[in-house]
Amino acid sequence: MNLEQATTENLHYLVNEIKKSLKLVNSAIISEDDFQLQNYEDLRDIYHMIQKKESRLTMMEIEGVLEELRELKQINKKNESS
Repeated sequence: MNLEQATTENLHYLVNEIKKSLKLVNSAIISEDDFQLQNYEDLRDIYHMIQKKESRLTMMEIEGVLEELRELKQINKKNESS
């Protein structure tokens, strides 16, 4: 899989891998449908950061990732309502 290409399939892969790495109790708070291809680079950066840490994130890092994801979701909601 070539993650350099911003495709819907790759976007879904990134979101699912991020969810797995965060080991959330309620993974339903993050859905592939919350993100658009315009978020691809940001999601890929988050994915690469998690991979570098080998999924050993501190609670503060997990909270930071979740905040970033929350902000991306809010941007998409604003764009959809415009």
